[in-house]
Amino acid sequence: MPPKKNKSLPKFKQKRHALDDWELSWLAHWSKAGTAGYELPKSGEQGGEAAFLTESRTPEKEAERLDRIQNEFVRGFEGLYDLGPAVTVFGSARFKEAHPYYKLAREVGKQLARTGLATITGGGPGIMEAANRGAFESGGKSYGLNIQLPHEQSVNPYVHKSIEFRYFFVRKVMLVKYSCAFIVMPGGLGTLDELFEAATLIQCRKIGPFPIVLIDRKYWRGLQLWGRYMMKHRVFEKNELGFGRITDSPQEAVELIVRSMPVELRRLMKPQASH
Repeated sequence: MPPKKNKSLPKFKQKRHALDDWELSWLAHWSKAGTAGYELPKSGEQGGEAAFLTESRTPEKEAERLDRIQNEFVRGFEGLYDLGPAVTVFGSARFKEAHPYYKLAREVGKQLARTGLATITGGGPGIMEAANRGAFESGGKSYGLNIQLPHEQSVNPYVHKSIEFRYFFVRKVMLVKYSCAFIVMPGGLGTLDELFEAATLIQCRKIGPFPIVLIDRKYWRGLQLWGRYMMKHRVFEKNELGFGRITDSPQEAVELIVRSMPVELRRLMKPQASH
């Protein structure tokens, strides 16, 4: 017996027999998402796609885009050049204050401040807020590099300085450029993107060598197994990942980072009194 048609659903949903579950899910979600208003011009409610397909790029418009990108780089350089030794903490924006991962990230910020390392995050809620909060409350430097999103991400209240970015890639440059190590807390796609960006740059010797420390063994177990599987296929060698470490302890993570730093850099650190 054919499925009963639902007049309230788009036509593609009524043809379930022709689509698999993945495609149905894709269409159901992304047909409602629309286009990104800050990137594609719109002419009327349904005009975004048509404008994108028919509007020509011009040298003038590309020059305007280049100016925006350059201005973001300049703003980032001017805001961070005198930061001093710092560690970037990556992690999900979705964990609330009562969550164990939030508490763990807060301890990370505290331990960074205790040793005299500044804390840099993406400036938003969740893990980012927790790490900034731990540093802020312990007297350490706390910076947030916030990103403009279609649904605005507001900066958390535990930063001494916030710098806002429109372009993800410019923001990622700043998160990497001014850091001498990376601590990766549990997170989703954005966290993985940042983790692999840093790991690739270290592997290819474009930065560092800087340590990348993942916190919470249980959470990262799947990634660890996947990495071993990839090594079996020889896409990278074990010694190429010597900069990576997994631990359950924020204190161990920070102590490992400090031990990895050149003596000259350690002399620039100003440890805070325990709180």
